[in-house]
Amino acid sequence: MALATERPQSERNTATEPEVEASSLKLANGSRVVVVGGGPAGSFFSYFLLDLAEMMDLSLQVDVYEPRDYTRPGPASCNTCGGIVSESLVQILATEGISLPESVVQRGLDSYVLHTAGNSAVHIKTPLKEKRIAAVHRGAGPRGIKEVKWRSFDGYLQELTVAKGANVIRKRVQKVAWNGGRPQIETKDGQVESYDLLAAAVGVNTGALKAFEGLGLSYKPPKVTRTYISEFLLGHEMVEKHLGNAMHVFLFDMPRLKFSALIPKGDYVTLCLLGKDIDGELVREFLAAPEVRRCFPPDWEAPQDFCHCSPRINIEGAIEPFADRVVFVGDCGVSRLYKDGIGAAYRTAKAAAVTSVFEGISAKDFRQHFWPACQKLENDNKVGGLVFMATRLVQKLGPARNGVVRMVSGEQEKESSKRRMSGVLWDTFTGSAPYRDILARSMHPAVLSSLAWNIVAGLLPFTKKNKRGDEHGT
Repeated sequence: MALATERPQSERNTATEPEVEASSLKLANGSRVVVVGGGPAGSFFSYFLLDLAEMMDLSLQVDVYEPRDYTRPGPASCNTCGGIVSESLVQILATEGISLPESVVQRGLDSYVLHTAGNSAVHIKTPLKEKRIAAVHRGAGPRGIKEVKWRSFDGYLQELTVAKGANVIRKRVQKVAWNGGRPQIETKDGQVESYDLLAAAVGVNTGALKAFEGLGLSYKPPKVTRTYISEFLLGHEMVEKHLGNAMHVFLFDMPRLKFSALIPKGDYVTLCLLGKDIDGELVREFLAAPEVRRCFPPDWEAPQDFCHCSPRINIEGAIEPFADRVVFVGDCGVSRLYKDGIGAAYRTAKAAAVTSVFEGISAKDFRQHFWPACQKLENDNKVGGLVFMATRLVQKLGPARNGVVRMVSGEQEKESSKRRMSGVLWDTFTGSAPYRDILARSMHPAVLSSLAWNIVAGLLPFTKKNKRGDEHGT
């Protein structure tokens, strides 16, 4: 990712952008702030901006433009996400005064089950007893839902921002331009408003980013890839019986497939597939695998019509996600590779809010105080690429895959075990730790020696008397 640089004065549109001293770009009493996009990034930014402004006795008007209605099931409120909130983020939000209510968390996941081709499943508990994962629906529920039992996660965050004083305007912004050096938005119905600061939180799954082209920024959108999300209705009892409170992860050597998981949520099971060019044929191949079939009732068949989508996800951050009076947060800025996108939205949105209140709203201010948070995520994503490359290698190599299964099985059987490999896999699959931390722990001599021993042991004849995994090197 290129480091942000200010545009020379000769490149500025002086007709619409009068020269303003960067040092004068500060929020003041009565300043107007517009947030385009009311998903997690937009809500986190609004929440923290108003919270910090209140601490500083700073009165701001914050307008959030979001056309989605998070009380309506189906596409009207869909935000195309697997809906996993990592336990580390759950704990961080609690310290911020944001405690997810039971009406939002459809299921608290305390473990995951690792499935590999030809092997029995391994049940892996959370490394620390206080750790839990929250499974949520970003909207009000899938298309065709019969009864709305849980609240939208995104809707809940939006309610928090309204309680802080934000105005939610259910209109779509179709054009953004400059007006006297300040950003001006125009909605689909022709409403025009100018603001002192604009925060873009539109994600990467709409055409909304085109609206910002009129600003003439150096900003370049993130690089993306497509994933696959679907929702299958089983009913609460069947979900409890066949999946329980565990996320089911599959290490299959299937072409184009990097990661796959089944996530229980209330009456539904969410299928998440990450990979390259995922199509209907690959989805059918995955669902037909015996290991996947065992996670569903014996007579279950995928219905002809079910809620599914192929959303884009950010795999490389945006170039220059800020300018004077403008900042891009969440997926349309910089996000985390494959996992914990909601956590990344929280981190970038809060960094932008802190900068806006305490430092200023010039490009220089955002570069010095907001950009480091983006760089930290982007640098960690480079390490994440190595982590998922290693995961893919394990998927492809049978001995390595079997060695991992033997090792984590041994760790789970022995209460006194340090469960190093279990912890590495837990954080890889749930997004609960930085990738650099995951890689460092996976390279620990005790992990490598134990894995090597288990790979060799798996290739040799053995009986049940042979001890597994953590008795060697852990």
